Amino acid sequence: MHAWPASEVPALPGQGRDLRIHDTATGGPVILDPGPVARIYVCGITPYDATHIGHAATYNAFDLVQRVWLDTKRQVHYVQNVTDVDDPLLERAQRDDIDWVALAEKETALFREDMTALRMLPPQQYIGAVEAIPGIVPLVERLREAGAAYELEGDIYFSVESDPHFGEVSRLDAAAMRLLSAERGGDPDRPGKKNPLDPMLWMAARAGEPSWDGASLGRGRPGWHIECVAIALDHLGMGFDVQGGGSDLVFPHHEMGASHAQALTGEFPMAKAYVHAGMVALNGEKMSKSKGNLVFVSQLRRDGVDPAAIRLALLAHHYRADWEWTGQVLQDALARLDRWRAAVSRPDGPPADALVEEIREALAADLDAPAALAAVDRWAALQQERGGTDEGAPGVVSRAVDALLGVAL
Repeated sequence: MHAWPASEVPALPGQGRDLRIHDTATGGPVILDPGPVARIYVCGITPYDATHIGHAATYNAFDLVQRVWLDTKRQVHYVQNVTDVDDPLLERAQRDDIDWVALAEKETALFREDMTALRMLPPQQYIGAVEAIPGIVPLVERLREAGAAYELEGDIYFSVESDPHFGEVSRLDAAAMRLLSAERGGDPDRPGKKNPLDPMLWMAARAGEPSWDGASLGRGRPGWHIECVAIALDHLGMGFDVQGGGSDLVFPHHEMGASHAQALTGEFPMAKAYVHAGMVALNGEKMSKSKGNLVFVSQLRRDGVDPAAIRLALLAHHYRADWEWTGQVLQDALARLDRWRAAVSRPDGPPADALVEEIREALAADLDAPAALAAVDRWAALQQERGGTDEGAPGVVSRAVDALLGVAL
């Protein structure tokens, strides 16, 4: 599966800062100091309806992570998956009387278009669950052989008790885990499981549903969590720098994925930091496909909204915050974009070197994009009020905003 084209990232003078970011697993900040190649895995979409503002906010957060690393003169190895076979996708295809493969391909293509328009840097590997199945099957077999997995009526389950570190990503108690498991695709009430929280690794073939040859596992399809583990281990290995996604993935997805990987390798941790973006609401409720209260990036683009304004609307909120999309949020972003473009359109302006450092400092401090926007606002206001004599300043600002914030002026 191919990703989308990369927009050019301008090189800036000077040196970026190492990123201090909030780690869900420890509940506090960690300073990330990757080697020459920083490694990040971000969980991708289930392509039955793409791309809403909540998705865009999540991928914007991890786009900033990449831009901070690139500014430190590191390379970035970014991997993202597509869950192109799963119950929600199959249910939507059946509801709309469309082939599930065609639905997945259509929505994945739309997601690529939206990411391109928003200038999100693409992953080096963009892998679908279906194409990962040949790598998933041996991992499930290994877990079963090691006693970390067991069979129940043809299905294969992972035993959470096989990982001594289980629970250290989400830091939730068993009752909270059981509740979230039931809400987010698990089956804690299924009789016969060793532990109600045990997640499925391999689902035996069901009538009328797609299935693949699973060698000793029999025909079936992979569980949700093992898909990401197989892709991440194959392309990044253990101990990569950031595991990212929305806060709704903390449990069970990232918790279970970490335990799968740790049980497979005997190494800990799977990722040095678990980083999660907040949820976006509409009309007082979290924006989600199941509720249908969605604002789609593609629809905004069809309505003529500049993608740079959409990106500014996302950047106006700290990535970990839960916030609500409103018409005013978009209007504020459009007005900011107009002010910034007017400011950099002049032939000269106030000195900008200090502004570049302000943006760097803000983003290095747990991706404080609102503080970075405020710094650019101050420079633009000074440009409007007094102008300046530095002929290179507007160009410096334009390149810095593009390189560090992903906004083309």
